[in-house]
This record gives sequence, C-alpha cells and structure tokens, in this order.
Amino acid sequence: MKTNTILFIILCLLTLSQLSYSKIYKWVDQNGDIQFSDQKPQKGHETEQVEVKVNSVKNPHVSDYSLIPESYGKKNVSNKNSNKKVIMYSATWCGVCKQAKKYFNRQGIAYKEYDIEKTSKGRKDYKRLQGRGVPIILVGKKRMDGFDAQAFDKMYRG
Repeated sequence: MKTNTILFIILCLLTLSQLSYSKIYKWVDQNGDIQFSDQKPQKGHETEQVEVKVNSVKNPHVSDYSLIPESYGKKNVSNKNSNKKVIMYSATWCGVCKQAKKYFNRQGIAYKEYDIEKTSKGRKDYKRLQGRGVPIILVGKKRMDGFDAQAFDKMYRG
C-alpha cells in the first residue's frame, strides 16, 4: 500500500511538471510589431523560441547599488535633484512595467524608460546592472527590482 501511494505521488508530480512547460515564440508581424504566443505563427515569419523568466516578486527588492550605468547622472542633473531622477528598465510585454508607468503618470513622477530588448542603451545598462527580470527602477543610488507602489513611494520620497 505504501509503495503504491509513493508511486502515485511521483506520477502526479511528473504529470504536473509536464503541464507547466510551454514553448513561447517571438516574431515580428507585418506591421513591425513584436508578437509573443504559445503557438507558432503562420508561415512567412522568422520565429525564435523564447525562454520565459517569470517575475513573481511580491515584495520588490530595494537596495543600494554601485553598478551605475556610465551615462547615469552625468548630464543635466544637479546633485540636489539626482536622488529624484527615476530610470526604469523595462520590456513591452511586462505587465508589472505597465503598472509602474501608470503609477508614475498618475503621480506626476518624471521618469526615463529604456526597453531592454529594443534599445542598445537598455540592453547595455541591463547587463551592467546584472538584471534578472524587469522592471529595474533606479532612484538616485537606490535600486528596486520589480515594482510595488508603497515601496517605491518610500524609496522615492525617503
């Protein structure tokens, strides 16, 4: 009886692990827009398979950082305002990034956004910051991985 129960549990776990795996495809459509789907598009589109890294951060990590992008804070930023400059590294498909942008716009918070897939600066800075997910939000010398309105407000106003 005990052996049957253990075998049943192992079988269930193996089945569930197979259900959670799905291929994601990326391609550029006829309008030049990047598309993602779990199904291959019609013929005629160059397609690449994408590895999905889920950003499941419920409590974003806020920290000081020393890997400052070389262009950060060099131009048009005085020292007294540099701690209020907001930079966000994002991706068009990122729902959390969209939430952050909506929050910034509602609060009247100026920010500079760099897409990590579409801009060379975004890709370069993301690599320098050792990014593992999006968004990455910088405020002065503080860094937030992910987004939470209360944590951001504390970081921004604090």
